[in-house]
Amino acid sequence: MPGLVPGIHAFNVERREGVDGRDFVGSVMEAIKVLSAGAVQSMVTALGAEFERASGHKLNLNFNTVGANRAKLEAGEAADLAILSESAIAALDKSGLFLPGSIIDLGRTITGVVVKEGAPVPDISTPAALKDTLLKARGVSYSDPAAGGSSGTYFAGVLEKLGIAAAIKPKEVLGKRGFEVAQAVADGRAEIGTTFISEALTVKGVKVVGPLPGELHNANTYTAAIHAKSTAPEAARALLRALTDPSTRGRWVAAGLEPAF
Repeated sequence: MPGLVPGIHAFNVERREGVDGRDFVGSVMEAIKVLSAGAVQSMVTALGAEFERASGHKLNLNFNTVGANRAKLEAGEAADLAILSESAIAALDKSGLFLPGSIIDLGRTITGVVVKEGAPVPDISTPAALKDTLLKARGVSYSDPAAGGSSGTYFAGVLEKLGIAAAIKPKEVLGKRGFEVAQAVADGRAEIGTTFISEALTVKGVKVVGPLPGELHNANTYTAAIHAKSTAPEAARALLRALTDPSTRGRWVAAGLEPAF
């Protein structure tokens, strides 16, 4: 069927049977609330829209940093599906927050360096070269660690490791989320930025130079889990099947994410 991802449109058009096998003619299908990290926003949004059309379910998508969404879940906010970093899901699972057997890895993304499209490509080939490039840059953008972003928290540690945190502080341009980091570079507010490549690719006007070099390399796996108190667990399972359909692997790669399924 045109416009639908192969593998998630398994329903009979006349009977209007959803992807989870239930007839939804004349009935109100369950809404699925999702709390998700921004690193996978482009794919969750795109595949989620196709899932809505194919299943009749409605999605309530909420994107924020891993730290912010983790805090919401720890405070008792209701949700059907959580998509956070692998480590955050593992930590929350220790308290029994998720349904047993519902945890699944979606994909991995890498922290990369971005510059404005058309700007000279800086040398980031080694940690020493990156250090020199950052010191020379007029402005350096990354996500604010205080906002709970994974890439920003990691990069703050990189600056400490390189011994240049104090030198970068006066010229840092902080964004709450990764796409804001890339936008600051595209707008010229920062000369160079670092965020997850999957978030940088959603912003026009920037070029990904490459990943952080050598021992500074950083990759995060994003994992989904169904909340133990979900009011629509089967619908959430159907959504997970749509997100991890093997036919979508190429699209995940194009979005800057290495699929884990």
